[in-house]
Amino acid sequence: MVSAKDEMTKIIQAQPDDSSYEELLRELAFSRMVERGLQDSLSGRTISNDEMRQRISEWEK
Repeated sequence: MVSAKDEMTKIIQAQPDDSSYEELLRELAFSRMVERGLQDSLSGRTISNDEMRQRISEWEK
């Protein structure tokens, strides 16, 4: 199992040398969101597209 520190280091090392602090944080946050989404999917914590459409339409009211 890869540690959080090792994963963060890998993501940061993959960025261009002139990346700003904000860009690095954005990449780290994006990676974490994707990882959480994949974990949710594998655990069956998903909703259908129709359910999502319904929720969005309720937000727009």
